[in-house]
Amino acid sequence: MKLKVIFSCLAVPLGAAALAACAGGTSSASQAVVTGERTASIAVANPVAVSPQPGTPDASPGTQISFLGTAATQVSNVHVVGSHSGSHAGALRAYSTGTGESFLPSHPFAAGERVSVSATVTSAGSTTQARTSFTIARQAPISQKQFPINPGDPQAVQHYSSAPSLTPSTVHITTPAKTGAAPGDLFLAPYQGEGIAGPMITEQNGGLVWFHPLPAGEAATNFEVQQYEGRPVLSWWQGRILEVGFGQGEDEIYNTSYQPVARVRAGNGYHADLHEIRLSSNGTAWIDMFDPIEMNLSSVHGSAAGVLTDSVVQEIDIKTGLVMWEWHALGHVPVSESLKPISHSSSPWDYIHVNSVDPGPAGDVLLSARSTWALYDVDIHSGAIRWRLGGPRSSFRQGPGTRFYWQHDAEFQPDGLISVFDNGSDPPKEKQSRGLLLRADTASHTVSLVKQFVNPSRTLLATSQGNTLSLPGGDWLMGYGGLPNFTEYDTAGHVLLDGTLGKNVQDFRTYLSPWSGQPRTAPAVIAKSAAGALAVAVSWNGATSVSSWRVLAGPSAGALAAVATAAKSGFQSNIAAPSPGPYVAVQALDASGAVIAVSPTVKA
Repeated sequence: MKLKVIFSCLAVPLGAAALAACAGGTSSASQAVVTGERTASIAVANPVAVSPQPGTPDASPGTQISFLGTAATQVSNVHVVGSHSGSHAGALRAYSTGTGESFLPSHPFAAGERVSVSATVTSAGSTTQARTSFTIARQAPISQKQFPINPGDPQAVQHYSSAPSLTPSTVHITTPAKTGAAPGDLFLAPYQGEGIAGPMITEQNGGLVWFHPLPAGEAATNFEVQQYEGRPVLSWWQGRILEVGFGQGEDEIYNTSYQPVARVRAGNGYHADLHEIRLSSNGTAWIDMFDPIEMNLSSVHGSAAGVLTDSVVQEIDIKTGLVMWEWHALGHVPVSESLKPISHSSSPWDYIHVNSVDPGPAGDVLLSARSTWALYDVDIHSGAIRWRLGGPRSSFRQGPGTRFYWQHDAEFQPDGLISVFDNGSDPPKEKQSRGLLLRADTASHTVSLVKQFVNPSRTLLATSQGNTLSLPGGDWLMGYGGLPNFTEYDTAGHVLLDGTLGKNVQDFRTYLSPWSGQPRTAPAVIAKSAAGALAVAVSWNGATSVSSWRVLAGPSAGALAAVATAAKSGFQSNIAAPSPGPYVAVQALDASGAVIAVSPTVKA
């Protein structure tokens, strides 16, 4: 009888009351589903995940229909009918991964209508009928006003005469890297405060390696090293951060020469949000987005003509831009789970606020939702919630020290552990933000604290953002997001590295990783002549293999000779050369003394 209730809930559009009744009851093929009440195993015959998933109450009017299966999945005989717009013709496009296809309707759906889909799918050697039925959202217009810039410290900005366009926040190291600190560079994306926003790489002593200044009004988040097509790349989100609490932009992928190789855009008419860009080994990207919709919120003491912001997660095929999988929180998490007070202003109610996405090892994906104080393990096949950790409907009995509030950055770790950044604030529920390592036992339905990381020398309570990053050798790096701080801890919780950006500067997540960059640009040089000598300033944005600089000078651009050599010292090296010049160029030398680049010739 329970099975009939579950599938009935998935087959119809869901309002707030129906959502509260149905959430937490769906499941997937041959998977144990842990809910707050029971554990069950339900078989699903169709091996293909169809998006929008059955019962989705707020699909985009411009949605495609996604069929995600195994290798060599093929789709045919697609029939799409809107209850108001009628039959929809369209085209099938295959994923570059070979694991399915998307049907792209030739015209959009009507707001509020119910859409029914059927298709013939061949996957894993069998042919089946795939079906889904969902409702189209009534999307709500929202204010495009951006967050105001918090004033910072004008002195906490970097300036270089050889590269005047590079003016990021300073990076002040308060505890220099100790023995045992993980090797690599820091990957930051400062915004707010003083200085230009943009992705930034620094050495562990705070020295600048590379900075990518963004246009006014734009910011970057999630700047890190990932792998794409088997090679290391830089990835980040870039766009506008709205005052209503989310971002509208795109995700960038750059190679080791700092050249763009791919751009990831949200599908189905959405804009990529700032909270996640995670690349997979098969050429896909997991991203999130926020969608404000019109909704009757009277069941939770809100307006009957309310506006709610739903969280949406997509897996994007990077090469084709197709949406391979899409999940809507509102189809699975009832509004009654929200711990965020309902909005009675013109701003939409941000009832769930998904802020991290981590694909798991067993056909699942781990989501962190700030506004419910909960983590959700979601089955990729069905979209069902396998279990909840935290929040008002936790599937686990939580042991001492395991509760978290307004959290960010939940990730699967080896041996079945889960890490999470516990903000503990907004409003404050704790005295310090913490990095947590948790053990969730699905057999005993218990969660225990394995480790926690708290800065011992200062009180750091981050009202927003932040991450807890596992490093090689057992170390952990915590970025405090809404605060300008970052700290590396050893496995026992001792501080190995501690630093801060400028006053009021924010950095959504902080990363540390080995990096080798070979820019295609030339070194930048400026020279001044005084008393028969030259004062030369040289830099090369992003170069990591420069060991020293050789200054060439002469009476004309065609008559230059070596006049000085100096070791590289920081991002910009200032060199005194005993020559009147007035023409100057600089050669970049590697550790063997070989020339790896030459600057343009300038006149002092």
